[in-house]
Amino acid sequence: MSGAVREVNEELAREFGLTSEEYNRVVSIMGRTPSFTELGVFSVMWSEHCSYKSSRKWLRTLPTTAPWVIHGPGENAGVVDIGQGLAAIFKMESHNHPSFIEPYQGAATGVGGILRDVFTMGARPVANLNALRFGDPATPRTREIVDGVVRGIGGYGNCVGVPTVGGEVNFHRAYDGNPLVNAMTVGVAHQDKIFLSAAAGVGNPVVYVGSKTGRDGIHGATMSSAEFDENALAKRPTVQVGDPFVEKLLIEACLELMATDAIVAIQDMGAAGLTSSSVEMAGKGGVGIDLDLDAVPQREPGMTAYEMMLSESQERMLMVLKPDRTDIARAIFEKWELDFAIIGTLTDTGHIVVRHKGQVEADIPLDPLAEQAPIYDRPRGELKAVEPLGPIHDPVGIEQALIRLIGCPDLASRAWIWNQYDSTVGGQTVRRPGGADAAIVKIEDTSIGLALTTDCTPRYCQATPRSGGAQAVAEAWRNITATGARPLAVTDNLNFGNPEKPEIMAQFVAAIEGMGEACRALDFPVVSGNVSLYNETRGPDGEAISILPTPAIGGLGVLEDVSRSVGLGMPEGGSLVLIGKTDGALGQSIWLREILGRETGDAPEVDLAAERRNGDFVREQILNGAIVACHDVSDGGILVAVSEMAMAGGTGCVLDVPDSGMRPEAFWFGEDQARYLAAVQGDGADLVAAAQGAGVPARVLGQIGGDSVTLPSGAAISIARLKVANAAFFPDLMDR
Repeated sequence: MSGAVREVNEELAREFGLTSEEYNRVVSIMGRTPSFTELGVFSVMWSEHCSYKSSRKWLRTLPTTAPWVIHGPGENAGVVDIGQGLAAIFKMESHNHPSFIEPYQGAATGVGGILRDVFTMGARPVANLNALRFGDPATPRTREIVDGVVRGIGGYGNCVGVPTVGGEVNFHRAYDGNPLVNAMTVGVAHQDKIFLSAAAGVGNPVVYVGSKTGRDGIHGATMSSAEFDENALAKRPTVQVGDPFVEKLLIEACLELMATDAIVAIQDMGAAGLTSSSVEMAGKGGVGIDLDLDAVPQREPGMTAYEMMLSESQERMLMVLKPDRTDIARAIFEKWELDFAIIGTLTDTGHIVVRHKGQVEADIPLDPLAEQAPIYDRPRGELKAVEPLGPIHDPVGIEQALIRLIGCPDLASRAWIWNQYDSTVGGQTVRRPGGADAAIVKIEDTSIGLALTTDCTPRYCQATPRSGGAQAVAEAWRNITATGARPLAVTDNLNFGNPEKPEIMAQFVAAIEGMGEACRALDFPVVSGNVSLYNETRGPDGEAISILPTPAIGGLGVLEDVSRSVGLGMPEGGSLVLIGKTDGALGQSIWLREILGRETGDAPEVDLAAERRNGDFVREQILNGAIVACHDVSDGGILVAVSEMAMAGGTGCVLDVPDSGMRPEAFWFGEDQARYLAAVQGDGADLVAAAQGAGVPARVLGQIGGDSVTLPSGAAISIARLKVANAAFFPDLMDR
């Protein structure tokens, strides 16, 4: 969008993403036609990305409190008590549309933005994670996006010095023109040194710090609040450009200043840049704010007020300081070679006033800007009926099916990705990617460990959104539990299509309902998150194609003694015990898709009472030392989970299962929920007895040892063969 000032009217408002009704509401609030800059402010603050106007009604139904929750939704990130006077601060956000347009910078600046959300609250970032969804791997564009996104995440995270410790990656043709790049950061702070964003103190200075402002990213928030079309790649100017080395300096400078008593309030300049940070800080504090844009550090000549207010240039923060501490603050930022400028003051007017070159470019009342922002209860249609599962036959046999499954895009080794990320910088990573169901990071100078994971199964959410939403929460809870950690809270990133379509809104609401049920049943509240809508592209015939509904869950848990955590690698000797009930659920399974080429049937049932009972039992047995390795059973079912444990530990097992009474492929590859594989010393009888006493289904699955996974039929599949099949996908994909 050019900085040229045009006549403000309803047509221009529509170009800015406002509806006719919304524009008329703006005119009513202002009592006049808004200026060009004022219209820009309204358009970004009322965009889907900033206002949550289609989702806020439903987000309010999610559980957000617990005794260990210090700050829930509403701040830059969620905050939970992890003991010893410390808090974990974490959040997940999306950079989906920018990552399609410019994969490297889109992903890199997504990492940079979520880092700022965390350290702006006083936390030193200790871990990054991500949740990635890509299109059909057979298409050249998908390969380009995978390459750029992975390099962007690694390039930014590695340079800024924060380990990337976990995540997930899926492929599906529904993401061909709209990949999902969800970035998560976790930080740690002292509970008495947490910084919030509400401005206070009429007359206090408003201070800009960090990088200079340029024209990159203008209207990025509104671009992220609309469908893509065939002109999407022409939107590169709306994608920000990041500098991780400046971000590192900004982290250190902010944390140094936070050790003083100078800061009244602080906010990242993220989506909508100076507009959102100033409006949100003043609005939360119930004060006004007067900005002089002549004082804003600029890296390009001739920038207009509109451009400066809407720029999304990276590595910038806005602060309110105590007046007698500005010299201290200036000295700190100059030492770190960062810009520092007093660009305004807090007032008692309740307005945001923007001045540039002696002219008032905007004068907007803050209360109506927030309180009269649209909130929609959009129409919901009927959920699309699920295609029946259909007749089941096994054309390849168990052994061949296993080889195909562990080599398929969704289950293949992610080592090609992990090896581009520095997962150990900082020296506190205890469980690296692939070593456990959740990453484990030790908190320096303590025995505390944080267990971190991201989870979602979009094909379940497409088939049955309510149970799919519940399953995403339950799997995150299981993955944390499988390390021995106590799950505390989640952040979410709700990625859906166009909410103006009743069938998409029905998916969204059903998924939220399922998430809420699971969070309540598992005492796993939502403390932060992000909504990304309009994730749709145009197909070859011009039709709108939605992504699969993808409510990604970022889970966090805590271990009081990190040395008691367990990984998933099979140890030498002992027995393998299956925890949980197996019914052979093949609907929407990876076996069904990879072997029979179908995406049919209902998603597996999610029994939340069983999830809680089985998980609490497993965690107790890990912490008392009875379970020495653990892995939840999810995509691909039992035999895939066994193989993953064997490959991780370099040790095989001999499976000895009496006739289950169901089809072999259903038993070995069904995706029933609430299940774990537990490695124990001895014959497993004690663990089975303890499980039965707790009302938890359990059975010995086999004996650990050797260099193969041996099936009850006697067929032995060597670990070496499994690794070859598992390792091939990404190198083959990227070498084409």
